[in-house]
Amino acid sequence: MHPIERLRYVARSHGGDQRLLVRETAGALRGLGLDPAGLVVACRRIVERHPTSGPLWWLCSSVVAAAAPFEVAGRLADRIEDDPTPEVLIDSLPADATVTVLGWPDLAGEALIRRGDATVLTIDVGGEGMSFARRLQRNDIEAEVVDAAGLGAAVLASDVVLIEALACTSGQVLAIQGSLAAASVAYAAEIPVWLVAGRGRCLPQQTFDVVIDRAVTSTVLPWHAETDALPIELCSDVVRDVALLARVDAGPALVPECPLAPELLRVSPM
Repeated sequence: MHPIERLRYVARSHGGDQRLLVRETAGALRGLGLDPAGLVVACRRIVERHPTSGPLWWLCSSVVAAAAPFEVAGRLADRIEDDPTPEVLIDSLPADATVTVLGWPDLAGEALIRRGDATVLTIDVGGEGMSFARRLQRNDIEAEVVDAAGLGAAVLASDVVLIEALACTSGQVLAIQGSLAAASVAYAAEIPVWLVAGRGRCLPQQTFDVVIDRAVTSTVLPWHAETDALPIELCSDVVRDVALLARVDAGPALVPECPLAPELLRVSPM
């Protein structure tokens, strides 16, 4: 596929596996071989199209700040492809646990399929919960689709709630719609909430503030936003690529994974 077509594919895609988006974007940028100015424009347009994707902000911020941007793009694509966060989650989940997730989480979803012994209550957000439940059932995993109205009851029936970060800092998380409600119910009921924060999700504070503004704050009616911002204090533990960490000890593992790239925080002229 021509690099221009790969970038168009990335621009048209909505949601999907973040690792695939990073790999396709990195390949397209390397194939185009743009000069520095063109690279900034391309990366800015990518994050404008995918404002909630922490991994794409991670990739693009790292690329535009690098002396050898195309080498960095290839290295980061390999790094996110080899993200061991699912393995950490597989090793950490209790045996035969009842787990609540929202939608179809990339990393947590992979871990639950490979682990195989959990009962999964999947909250149907954006129609993804039904699709994920079917995938689980095809793998002989017990799964139940829960309408958003039953979110609280599902959380109360769970051993652990998994919240997958789209992006985060050491103090705040951006996650799929419904995550704030699920984490709040679990926190009040003293049910463990595990934040699944894979590679490329931890951003500089200034970058994260722009992500929140574009994803949540700028929405005319906040309850129409497709994402939630929640304080990390609602989470009991953090699943990173190194280990399952108690949230109070996770600060050093949640430092920004990319440099601040002010060029990407401006909106492209029409």
